[in-house]
Amino acid sequence: MNDLLFKLQLPEDFDLGACLEYMNRSPLECLFRTDEAGVSRMFRIEGGPLLVRLSVSEGHKLSVTRLHGAVPGALEQEQLARYIVEWFDLDRDLAPFYKLAAADPLLGPLASQHRGLRIIGIPDLFEALCWAILGQQVNLAFAYRLKQRLTAEYGEALEWEGQTYYRFPGPEVFAEVQVEELCTLQLTRSKAQTVLTVASLITSRELSREELLALPSPAAAEQRLLQIRGIGPWTSQYVRMRCLRDASSFPVGDVGLQNVIKFLTGMDRKPTPAELLELARPWQGWEAYATFYLWRALY
Repeated sequence: MNDLLFKLQLPEDFDLGACLEYMNRSPLECLFRTDEAGVSRMFRIEGGPLLVRLSVSEGHKLSVTRLHGAVPGALEQEQLARYIVEWFDLDRDLAPFYKLAAADPLLGPLASQHRGLRIIGIPDLFEALCWAILGQQVNLAFAYRLKQRLTAEYGEALEWEGQTYYRFPGPEVFAEVQVEELCTLQLTRSKAQTVLTVASLITSRELSREELLALPSPAAAEQRLLQIRGIGPWTSQYVRMRCLRDASSFPVGDVGLQNVIKFLTGMDRKPTPAELLELARPWQGWEAYATFYLWRALY
Protein backbone atom coordinates (compact mmCIF):
# COMPACT_ATOMS: atom_id res chain seq x y z
CA MET A 1 0.00 0.00 0.00
CA ASN A 2 1.29 3.46 -0.88
CA ASP A 3 1.95 5.79 2.06
CA LEU A 4 1.62 9.56 1.81
CA LEU A 5 4.75 11.00 3.40
CA PHE A 6 3.95 14.71 3.15
CA LYS A 7 2.62 17.45 0.89
CA LEU A 8 4.34 20.60 -0.34
CA GLN A 9 2.41 23.75 -1.19
CA LEU A 10 3.22 24.65 -4.78
CA PRO A 11 3.84 28.17 -6.05
CA GLU A 12 1.19 29.63 -8.33
CA ASP A 13 3.43 29.57 -11.41
CA PHE A 14 4.17 25.85 -11.32
CA ASP A 15 2.88 23.27 -13.77
CA LEU A 16 4.02 19.70 -13.15
CA GLY A 17 2.84 18.75 -16.64
CA ALA A 18 5.19 21.29 -18.22
CA CYS A 19 8.04 19.95 -16.10
CA LEU A 20 7.23 16.35 -17.00
CA GLU A 21 7.29 17.22 -20.71
CA TYR A 22 10.85 18.44 -20.29
CA MET A 23 11.85 15.49 -18.09
CA ASN A 24 10.44 13.05 -20.64
CA ARG A 25 12.63 14.38 -23.46
CA SER A 26 14.76 11.21 -23.65
CA PRO A 27 13.75 7.54 -23.36
CA LEU A 28 17.30 6.93 -22.08
CA GLU A 29 16.74 8.85 -18.82
CA CYS A 30 17.54 6.39 -16.04
CA LEU A 31 17.34 8.32 -12.75
CA PHE A 32 13.55 8.77 -12.63
CA ARG A 33 10.43 7.51 -14.37
CA THR A 34 7.70 9.83 -15.55
CA ASP A 35 4.09 9.19 -16.51
CA GLU A 36 1.17 11.44 -17.40
CA ALA A 37 0.52 12.46 -13.80
CA GLY A 38 3.78 12.23 -11.89
CA VAL A 39 7.36 11.12 -11.49
CA SER A 40 8.95 8.34 -9.43
CA ARG A 41 12.51 8.28 -8.15
CA MET A 42 14.69 6.19 -5.86
CA PHE A 43 16.51 7.74 -2.91
CA ARG A 44 18.86 6.24 -0.33
CA ILE A 45 18.12 6.77 3.36
CA GLU A 46 19.59 5.19 6.47
CA GLY A 47 17.22 2.23 6.36
CA GLY A 48 17.94 1.44 2.71
CA PRO A 49 16.51 2.39 -0.68
CA LEU A 50 13.31 4.44 -0.79
CA LEU A 51 11.11 4.75 -3.88
CA VAL A 52 8.83 7.79 -3.93
CA ARG A 53 6.30 9.24 -6.33
CA LEU A 54 5.47 12.91 -6.79
CA SER A 55 2.07 14.02 -8.07
CA VAL A 56 -0.13 17.10 -7.78
CA SER A 57 -3.11 16.81 -5.44
CA GLU A 58 -6.07 19.00 -4.50
CA GLY A 59 -5.22 22.52 -3.41
CA HIS A 60 -2.24 22.78 -5.79
CA LYS A 61 -0.04 20.70 -3.52
CA LEU A 62 2.70 18.23 -4.39
CA SER A 63 2.01 14.87 -2.79
CA VAL A 64 5.09 12.81 -1.94
CA THR A 65 4.16 9.15 -1.63
CA ARG A 66 6.28 6.19 -0.55
CA LEU A 67 5.87 3.41 -3.09
CA HIS A 68 8.41 0.96 -1.70
CA GLY A 69 11.33 0.63 0.65
CA ALA A 70 12.45 2.05 3.95
CA VAL A 71 10.27 4.44 5.94
CA PRO A 72 11.99 7.82 6.35
CA GLY A 73 12.16 9.45 9.77
CA ALA A 74 11.28 13.07 10.43
CA LEU A 75 14.76 14.43 9.62
CA GLU A 76 14.97 12.33 6.47
CA GLN A 77 11.58 13.64 5.37
CA GLU A 78 12.86 17.19 5.87
CA GLN A 79 15.91 16.40 3.75
CA LEU A 80 13.74 14.77 1.08
CA ALA A 81 11.45 17.81 1.03
CA ARG A 82 14.45 20.12 0.62
CA TYR A 83 15.77 17.99 -2.25
CA ILE A 84 12.38 18.17 -4.02
CA VAL A 85 12.19 21.95 -3.55
CA GLU A 86 15.62 22.29 -5.16
CA TRP A 87 14.88 19.68 -7.83
CA PHE A 88 11.89 21.71 -9.07
CA ASP A 89 13.07 25.17 -7.95
CA LEU A 90 9.87 25.54 -5.97
CA ASP A 91 10.91 28.43 -3.73
CA ARG A 92 11.60 30.91 -6.53
CA ASP A 93 9.14 33.63 -7.53
CA LEU A 94 8.94 33.55 -11.33
CA ALA A 95 6.71 36.63 -11.67
CA PRO A 96 9.67 38.91 -12.61
CA PHE A 97 10.81 36.43 -15.25
CA TYR A 98 7.37 36.17 -16.82
CA LYS A 99 7.07 39.94 -16.80
CA LEU A 100 10.30 40.43 -18.78
CA ALA A 101 9.52 37.44 -21.02
CA ALA A 102 6.14 38.92 -21.98
CA ALA A 103 7.93 41.96 -23.43
CA ASP A 104 10.56 39.89 -25.26
CA PRO A 105 9.90 38.72 -28.85
CA LEU A 106 11.97 35.55 -28.43
CA LEU A 107 10.91 34.52 -24.93
CA GLY A 108 7.29 35.65 -25.05
CA PRO A 109 5.85 32.75 -27.08
CA LEU A 110 7.95 30.16 -25.24
CA ALA A 111 7.04 31.51 -21.80
CA SER A 112 3.38 31.40 -22.77
CA GLN A 113 3.56 27.89 -24.23
CA HIS A 114 5.52 26.37 -21.34
CA ARG A 115 4.27 28.51 -18.47
CA GLY A 116 4.81 26.76 -15.16
CA LEU A 117 8.03 25.07 -16.29
CA ARG A 118 10.80 25.38 -13.72
CA ILE A 119 14.49 24.72 -14.14
CA ILE A 120 14.80 21.04 -13.30
CA GLY A 121 17.73 21.04 -10.93
CA ILE A 122 20.38 18.49 -10.04
CA PRO A 123 20.84 19.15 -6.31
CA ASP A 124 23.71 16.67 -5.92
CA LEU A 125 27.01 18.31 -6.94
CA PHE A 126 28.72 15.10 -8.06
CA GLU A 127 25.78 14.07 -10.24
CA ALA A 128 25.55 17.59 -11.71
CA LEU A 129 29.25 17.73 -12.51
CA CYS A 130 29.22 14.25 -14.04
CA TRP A 131 26.20 15.07 -16.21
CA ALA A 132 27.92 18.23 -17.44
CA ILE A 133 31.21 16.41 -18.05
CA LEU A 134 29.48 13.60 -19.96
CA GLY A 135 27.66 16.20 -22.08
CA GLN A 136 30.80 18.01 -23.18
CA GLN A 137 30.98 18.19 -26.99
CA VAL A 138 28.55 15.32 -27.67
CA ASN A 139 24.90 15.25 -28.68
CA LEU A 140 22.21 14.85 -26.04
CA ALA A 141 21.35 11.25 -26.93
CA PHE A 142 24.94 10.09 -26.49
CA ALA A 143 25.27 11.99 -23.21
CA TYR A 144 22.20 10.16 -21.89
CA ARG A 145 23.67 6.85 -23.03
CA LEU A 146 26.91 7.57 -21.17
CA LYS A 147 24.98 8.46 -18.01
CA GLN A 148 22.93 5.29 -18.36
CA ARG A 149 26.08 3.15 -18.64
CA LEU A 150 27.82 4.86 -15.73
CA THR A 151 24.73 4.50 -13.54
CA ALA A 152 24.12 0.87 -14.45
CA GLU A 153 27.76 -0.05 -13.80
CA TYR A 154 28.39 1.86 -10.57
CA GLY A 155 25.02 3.02 -9.22
CA GLU A 156 22.34 1.33 -7.17
CA ALA A 157 19.36 -0.50 -8.68
CA LEU A 158 15.94 -1.37 -7.27
CA GLU A 159 13.41 -3.71 -8.87
CA TRP A 160 9.76 -2.92 -8.17
CA GLU A 161 6.63 -4.04 -10.01
CA GLY A 162 8.53 -5.06 -13.12
CA GLN A 163 10.52 -1.83 -13.41
CA THR A 164 14.14 -1.07 -12.52
CA TYR A 165 14.90 2.19 -10.72
CA TYR A 166 18.43 3.53 -10.46
CA ARG A 167 20.29 5.90 -8.20
CA PHE A 168 23.35 7.75 -9.46
CA PRO A 169 26.58 6.50 -7.87
CA GLY A 170 28.16 8.52 -5.09
CA PRO A 171 31.72 9.83 -5.52
CA GLU A 172 33.10 7.36 -2.96
CA VAL A 173 32.29 4.48 -5.34
CA PHE A 174 35.09 5.61 -7.66
CA ALA A 175 37.94 5.50 -5.13
CA GLU A 176 39.54 2.42 -6.72
CA VAL A 177 38.23 2.84 -10.26
CA GLN A 178 40.80 3.32 -13.02
CA VAL A 179 40.52 5.53 -16.10
CA GLU A 180 40.62 2.46 -18.35
CA GLU A 181 37.52 1.03 -16.69
CA LEU A 182 35.50 4.16 -17.48
CA CYS A 183 36.82 4.17 -21.02
CA THR A 184 35.17 0.77 -21.58
CA LEU A 185 31.85 2.62 -21.14
CA GLN A 186 32.89 4.87 -24.07
CA LEU A 187 34.00 7.84 -22.00
CA THR A 188 37.02 9.56 -23.48
CA ARG A 189 40.19 9.41 -21.39
CA SER A 190 39.82 13.09 -20.65
CA LYS A 191 36.23 12.74 -19.41
CA ALA A 192 37.09 9.62 -17.41
CA GLN A 193 39.98 11.41 -15.69
CA THR A 194 37.82 14.44 -14.92
CA VAL A 195 35.06 12.27 -13.40
CA LEU A 196 37.65 10.55 -11.18
CA THR A 197 39.25 13.87 -10.21
CA VAL A 198 35.89 15.35 -9.22
CA ALA A 199 34.98 12.18 -7.31
CA SER A 200 38.24 12.36 -5.36
CA LEU A 201 37.82 16.07 -4.56
CA ILE A 202 34.28 15.59 -3.27
CA THR A 203 35.09 12.43 -1.30
CA SER A 204 38.03 14.16 0.41
CA ARG A 205 35.80 17.20 1.09
CA GLU A 206 38.09 19.49 -0.86
CA LEU A 207 35.05 20.39 -2.96
CA SER A 208 31.41 20.63 -1.87
CA ARG A 209 28.17 22.29 -2.88
CA GLU A 210 28.06 24.00 0.50
CA GLU A 211 31.51 25.51 -0.10
CA LEU A 212 30.51 26.79 -3.53
CA LEU A 213 27.26 28.29 -2.26
CA ALA A 214 29.13 30.00 0.59
CA LEU A 215 31.46 31.86 -1.78
CA PRO A 216 30.80 35.59 -2.23
CA SER A 217 29.21 35.26 -5.68
CA PRO A 218 28.22 32.72 -8.35
CA ALA A 219 31.17 34.02 -10.39
CA ALA A 220 33.49 33.05 -7.53
CA ALA A 221 31.96 29.56 -7.52
CA GLU A 222 32.57 29.33 -11.26
CA GLN A 223 36.21 30.33 -10.78
CA ARG A 224 36.58 27.60 -8.14
CA LEU A 225 35.23 25.01 -10.57
CA LEU A 226 37.46 26.28 -13.38
CA GLN A 227 40.50 25.38 -11.29
CA ILE A 228 39.68 21.71 -11.86
CA ARG A 229 41.34 20.19 -14.91
CA GLY A 230 38.68 19.22 -17.45
CA ILE A 231 36.14 21.78 -16.21
CA GLY A 232 35.68 24.67 -18.67
CA PRO A 233 33.31 27.64 -18.84
CA TRP A 234 30.37 25.70 -20.31
CA THR A 235 30.56 22.98 -17.63
CA SER A 236 30.90 25.45 -14.77
CA GLN A 237 28.03 27.62 -16.05
CA TYR A 238 25.84 24.55 -16.48
CA VAL A 239 26.53 23.53 -12.87
CA ARG A 240 25.75 27.08 -11.73
CA MET A 241 22.38 26.77 -13.47
CA ARG A 242 21.35 23.22 -12.59
CA CYS A 243 23.00 22.65 -9.20
CA LEU A 244 23.83 26.00 -7.59
CA ARG A 245 20.47 27.46 -8.69
CA ASP A 246 21.99 30.62 -10.11
CA ALA A 247 19.29 32.23 -12.27
CA SER A 248 21.89 34.58 -13.81
CA SER A 249 24.08 31.80 -15.23
CA PHE A 250 24.36 32.12 -19.00
CA PRO A 251 26.19 29.35 -20.91
CA VAL A 252 27.03 31.36 -24.03
CA GLY A 253 29.14 28.48 -25.33
CA ASP A 254 26.18 26.10 -25.39
CA VAL A 255 25.64 24.79 -28.92
CA GLY A 256 21.94 24.22 -28.32
CA LEU A 257 21.48 27.81 -27.20
CA GLN A 258 23.40 29.07 -30.23
CA ASN A 259 21.32 26.91 -32.58
CA VAL A 260 17.97 28.00 -31.16
CA ILE A 261 18.90 31.69 -31.37
CA LYS A 262 20.03 31.17 -34.97
CA PHE A 263 16.73 29.43 -35.73
CA LEU A 264 14.44 31.92 -33.97
CA THR A 265 16.15 35.03 -35.32
CA GLY A 266 16.66 33.73 -38.86
CA MET A 267 20.42 34.24 -38.77
CA ASP A 268 22.48 32.54 -41.46
CA ARG A 269 25.10 31.50 -38.86
CA LYS A 270 25.37 30.84 -35.16
CA PRO A 271 25.57 33.94 -32.96
CA THR A 272 28.89 34.78 -31.34
CA PRO A 273 29.21 34.87 -27.54
CA ALA A 274 29.34 38.67 -27.75
CA GLU A 275 26.10 38.72 -29.74
CA LEU A 276 24.43 36.41 -27.22
CA LEU A 277 25.50 38.64 -24.33
CA GLU A 278 24.07 41.67 -26.12
CA LEU A 279 20.83 39.82 -26.86
CA ALA A 280 20.55 38.81 -23.19
CA ARG A 281 20.88 42.32 -21.75
CA PRO A 282 17.10 42.58 -21.12
CA TRP A 283 17.21 39.20 -19.34
CA GLN A 284 19.61 40.34 -16.62
CA GLY A 285 19.27 38.16 -13.55
CA TRP A 286 17.17 35.60 -15.43
CA GLU A 287 19.60 34.38 -18.10
CA ALA A 288 19.40 30.77 -16.88
CA TYR A 289 15.61 30.72 -17.14
CA ALA A 290 15.76 32.36 -20.55
CA THR A 291 18.19 29.63 -21.67
CA PHE A 292 16.04 26.86 -20.21
CA TYR A 293 12.93 28.10 -22.02
CA LEU A 294 14.85 28.63 -25.27
CA TRP A 295 16.07 25.02 -25.08
CA ARG A 296 12.41 23.95 -25.14
CA ALA A 297 12.25 25.18 -28.73
CA LEU A 298 14.76 22.46 -29.60
CA TYR A 299 13.33 19.47 -27.73
